[in-house]
Amino acid sequence: MGKGIGKKIRELRDKEKLSQSELAERMNKKFKTNLNKGMISKWENELGDPSLESARYLALFFNVSLDYLIGHEVKQEPITIAAHHDDEDWTEEELKDIEKFKAYVRSIRNKEK
Repeated sequence: MGKGIGKKIRELRDKEKLSQSELAERMNKKFKTNLNKGMISKWENELGDPSLESARYLALFFNVSLDYLIGHEVKQEPITIAAHHDDEDWTEEELKDIEKFKAYVRSIRNKEK
């Protein structure tokens, strides 16, 4: 399994350049929660886990999935997409779109390696 939820919270908070107090304040304002610095410190130090509701708000706040936040790395089966365009009448713009999509799929594949 991946990183624990505490490490993910700290990583996301650091990425946003927020202190634990600032994160608590912003979440309280946005979601009407009652978080404090001590709770966030406890979670980040793996001394306890947030409630499901708090974890859901954290995921929403950081714009990540709950699966990502809890360290559940979902492996998807590869998808094969064949773009045979030899015998069809494609416009130049459509061919460019096909090439862009192929580049996108390659970039996803390279990130997974």
